Amino acid sequence: MNGFTADSTAIIDSGAVVGDNTRIWQWVHVCAQARIGSDCSLGQNVFIGNRVVIGNNVKIQNNVSVYDNVTLEDDVFCGPSMVFTNVYNPRSHVSRKHEYRDTLVRRGATLGANCTIVCGVTIGEYAFVAAGAVVNRDVPGYALMAGVPARQIGWISQHGERLDLPLSGEGEARCPATAVRYLLRDGQVLSVRDDHGDPEGASEARQPGH
Repeated sequence: MNGFTADSTAIIDSGAVVGDNTRIWQWVHVCAQARIGSDCSLGQNVFIGNRVVIGNNVKIQNNVSVYDNVTLEDDVFCGPSMVFTNVYNPRSHVSRKHEYRDTLVRRGATLGANCTIVCGVTIGEYAFVAAGAVVNRDVPGYALMAGVPARQIGWISQHGERLDLPLSGEGEARCPATAVRYLLRDGQVLSVRDDHGDPEGASEARQPGH
């Protein structure tokens, strides 16, 4: 393990893989089977379990535990004190380690402060989960989610700006910050590169989740 920086109070178990330019702050524990990419930031009091895969440029703020069977793709943001789970119906006196459910957070998604992600769901690319929300089902790419339980209240751009699109049907909108064009088709939002949008904020047209 070379090329990253870690505070002297951090515990990084032998066997863990940590990418270049990743910063690990105070009182972090990274377990032996964890895989962490480059250019990440792990805030104070973060726990990274075994069988956790974290991509590049992922930001995990203070007091977050990323448990076994959670995968965070590139550019994911985890707000302070947000919560992952890995067992759906835990009991202290019943061992359910064999029942861990996979949770996948796709590229560019934001998980707001104090939100909870119930295990077994997929958060689509560039989705935005508001602070304090409780997610208990799959979230489409670019969806803006809020509430308990979380429900979709809109769509959001890669830049983090709300898009003027209906929740269903078809529509077209531009990001207020970058002018990148977004299309809503069949319940999915696609970002489209064209001559009017900021090329740094756009991507090739693709379906969320691919």
